[in-house]
Amino acid sequence: MKASELRELSEEQLQANLKNAMDVLFRLRVQSQTERLDAPSELAKNRKLVARIKTIQAERTAAAAST
Repeated sequence: MKASELRELSEEQLQANLKNAMDVLFRLRVQSQTERLDAPSELAKNRKLVARIKTIQAERTAAAAST
């Protein structure tokens, strides 16, 4: 999901996406330690998605605090 798409989401939807992405990332990390991953690039994709979501949340928090 692109950052522009994430910015259009409400705070609740963003939080739900973050929770889902973190769950997927956890499962991928466990799977990478216990067995071979089908697509190792999925780890990086999910890590970047989590970072994007957290960045957008931080931007919104900073914007709310500055007003």
